[in-house]
Amino acid sequence: MKCKMLASLCITEASRWSILIRLALAGVFIPEGIQKLMFPEILGSGRFAKIGIPYPEFMGPFVGWVEIICGSLILIGLFSRLAAAPIIITMLVAIFTTKIPIWMGQDWLLTETMIFYVRDLKAYGFWSFMHEARLDWTMLMAACYLFIVGSGQWSIDKLMIRKCDM
Repeated sequence: MKCKMLASLCITEASRWSILIRLALAGVFIPEGIQKLMFPEILGSGRFAKIGIPYPEFMGPFVGWVEIICGSLILIGLFSRLAAAPIIITMLVAIFTTKIPIWMGQDWLLTETMIFYVRDLKAYGFWSFMHEARLDWTMLMAACYLFIVGSGQWSIDKLMIRKCDM
């Protein structure tokens, strides 16, 4: 029974070449997570405070660890669907907090206590938003892909399913 429940989380019929998507995601999120912890004033809590993320002292390290752990799980192909979900949330938050203000060309007031600040750029509006959001969008779509199809044939998920079938 446990094996069948585990297999239902890990099932994947995706191509073995899904490993390329996994490598891309891990290659971005693991180093970014590490840097949020190593350089908190620049990329972690300090940056989060500057852009208006609530509770930056907590959220900076928390997001760093989420990126490291989920990126590592995706890299090895273990519970990739589950690991993709926090990455999807992370990317949506990144787009809403850092890219929407670029589109609007001004700080974005979500509530009276949540203001997301626009950074200093040479241009604002839709095309600047599209340019600045290109990596966020790519990582969001890659994580959505893994969430839908799973980690693929070259993964620990696939090995676990094979063991359950025996």
